[in-house]
Amino acid sequence: MSRPFRRITPFLWFDTQAEEAANFYTSIFPNSRITSVTHYTKESSDASGRPQGSVMTVNFELDGEPLTALNGGPIFKFNEALSLVVYCKDQAEIDHFWEKLSAGGDPKAQACGWLKDRYGLSWQICPEDIDELAKSPKAMAALMHMTKLDIAALKAAAK
Repeated sequence: MSRPFRRITPFLWFDTQAEEAANFYTSIFPNSRITSVTHYTKESSDASGRPQGSVMTVNFELDGEPLTALNGGPIFKFNEALSLVVYCKDQAEIDHFWEKLSAGGDPKAQACGWLKDRYGLSWQICPEDIDELAKSPKAMAALMHMTKLDIAALKAAAK
């Protein structure tokens, strides 16, 4: 299946969990799907040391946005230098994405709307008007003491 051309697509490196992670992520976001899966051939297996026939890449969409997951081995790990931001229209969406993405993740890596999921990938779960709220020093002060963001408390602090 051909996918629409996108100039920039996040490419996520996993050890062996690319397909598992893509299935997990697509189960959380609406308008999401796996679009293709490739497997290591003899040639790519010989070059990479990954098992022939195992999943190499998984192309998927999260709410229509394309991503690619690679089973590249244990060489690289995710860190906070890269995060995916999820802009939410209301508190129910923040609660949904926070609950689902943080399940099995690192609870010590949760602050200011950031969380780390079970695969080590960092996410920011924010209200869609976070840029406007962040202009208020009082809202920013409130945000700095939150784990999961509370839209009502941020808006109250901004007033």
